[in-house]
Amino acid sequence: MPGATNYTEADLVQSLKQRDRNAFDYLYSRYSGALYAAILNIIPDKETANDILQEVFVKIWRQLDQYDPAKGRLFTWMLNVARNASIDFTRGKQFKNNQRNTEFSERLSDSVEGASINTDNVGIVAIVKRLPDEYSKLITLAYFKGYTQDEIAKEENMPLGTVKTRIRKGLLELKKRL
Repeated sequence: MPGATNYTEADLVQSLKQRDRNAFDYLYSRYSGALYAAILNIIPDKETANDILQEVFVKIWRQLDQYDPAKGRLFTWMLNVARNASIDFTRGKQFKNNQRNTEFSERLSDSVEGASINTDNVGIVAIVKRLPDEYSKLITLAYFKGYTQDEIAKEENMPLGTVKTRIRKGLLELKKRL
């Protein structure tokens, strides 16, 4: 679809698989803001988040064959790529060293500012907050703060199976509301 300014999701995926540069430009311009906001929820440093965003789009370009439309929407898949890249970065040595050198109050302030400004742009946070508390809290920890299910179980002092079940039920409820 040369010169297309609007794609259906199927057309976009097909064009991307054919390595159409216009399709990639469209993908970037349409989704980079939302993915950047999601990354900032996990990594509050704007410069680092921007670097990770670039890496995420490289991964998307290289790994597009791994996307399965039967399992979900393209945006959901890309959001998971961004989230996983962000979490991987936070587990790295460089991030941990930087965190040790940063004042706690600065980190907290930056994190709160970034979350309140950027996640509202995505719009999902408001919907998650309207879920029952037992789901909302766990989904927030997992998807907006980068906790693993095991970390959530320890943090919330509940069995891992309960965490998995509640997150799954919460995501199903979220899907209904979207």
